[in-house]
Amino acid sequence: MKKIIDIIAAAPLFNGLPADQMAAIGKIAVTRSYARGETLFSEGDDGAGFYVMVEGQVKVFKLSPDGKEQILHIFGAGEPIGEVPVFSGTPYPASAEALAASRTAYFPKADFVRLIAANPALALNMLAVLSRRLRQFTVQVEHLSLKEVPARLASYLLLLSGKTQCTRVSLPISKTQLASLLGTIPETLSRILTRMVAGGLIQVDRREIKLIDPEGLEALSLSGKLENR
Repeated sequence: MKKIIDIIAAAPLFNGLPADQMAAIGKIAVTRSYARGETLFSEGDDGAGFYVMVEGQVKVFKLSPDGKEQILHIFGAGEPIGEVPVFSGTPYPASAEALAASRTAYFPKADFVRLIAANPALALNMLAVLSRRLRQFTVQVEHLSLKEVPARLASYLLLLSGKTQCTRVSLPISKTQLASLLGTIPETLSRILTRMVAGGLIQVDRREIKLIDPEGLEALSLSGKLENR
């Protein structure tokens, strides 16, 4: 099993830092473990620090006044969580919950800010990560506000395929969680998957999905029009 310091050293936030700086980072990291369903933090909690995933899976989400959940992100090993309050001085803007047994490295805000002041390269890495997150949020807002659900699903499948460079993908989350991520309900997601299968775009075996017609999925992601063949 990899040591925590080796895992966080490979994270984009710390990538490329010299050994002495990584050693300093390792000294302030606090290992925290969470069972499935356990909360890391809730929306409105004091942003006293942030996390880097070591293993497992965590969802970041918001709840509407009527209790409807909207998943914003699903994070895995190497990814930071809750880093914005470290700089903004604001509470956590969303909640985080473990989707599986998870382990994290927690960085207290005061200690990390002192570390950044002494290591400008770390600040540049943090800026790059925050910029990428902003782009991701921009794309997600565009999908949720401008695209129909079939287009959102097609875009998501193509994104998974691009990450694995394979036309067969495995959903990293349940279909209920995927529906929340796409801003819909499980029943609607199931109907769309059935129509995509009937249209010859994909094959579905539980969480395993084979992309039969990637070009058709690309067209669907742009047009949002799903027609059975």
